[in-house]
Amino acid sequence: MASQLAGKAQEVAKEDYDKARLLLNEAAKSGSYMYPIKGIFYFLTHPELWKPLRSRLLPYLTLYSGVLGSMFFFTYLPQLAVMAFVNGPLAVFTTALLILNESSTITGMVSKNYLLREAILDTFDGTLVARNSTGIVSQGRELKTRGDSIQRLGKALKTPFKRFSINEIIRYVMYLPLNFIPVGAALWAADIEAKENEMSKSTAPELRETAKKAE
Repeated sequence: MASQLAGKAQEVAKEDYDKARLLLNEAAKSGSYMYPIKGIFYFLTHPELWKPLRSRLLPYLTLYSGVLGSMFFFTYLPQLAVMAFVNGPLAVFTTALLILNESSTITGMVSKNYLLREAILDTFDGTLVARNSTGIVSQGRELKTRGDSIQRLGKALKTPFKRFSINEIIRYVMYLPLNFIPVGAALWAADIEAKENEMSKSTAPELRETAKKAE
């Protein structure tokens, strides 16, 4: 089983290597690596975006406490025995840190795909609405005419989420830092739409003028 997972991880890494190298090069030139940081500040300064995640806070903490308690109860001593050969007396602390990391990963995978799925989608779409990028949102869900950016969100017509395969689980773990804050990705999408709108407004008159000359 372990060898199969290792093989899958190598396969996914090889498949994504060229794409990642190209994306990193473009990100360095465009400054898009700043969007997670922008997303944090935007989220903190727009309290209406807190509503979807705030409503799921207690269930999330309950899930995390259950996972953390179970991991310490069932896996601390076995992992401590292994870590003692590597870290010696420090194994007491390194094993605890390892279990905290494992519990966080497990909780993140479960919550993102079940507990927080709708909350993440609402936060993402709400950010787009707050940035006046309703054109993107309206393609996947109904929009109301009144209320704040979250209250305007209606019934979802499409879902961006897919069922997890082994490859998707590996990708999730690999890209976990990039998926931590959904607001940054929404800001990026909103800026892309704004730039496309500006481009179409600036080029449309030129195209019409060219067409007239051709006639």
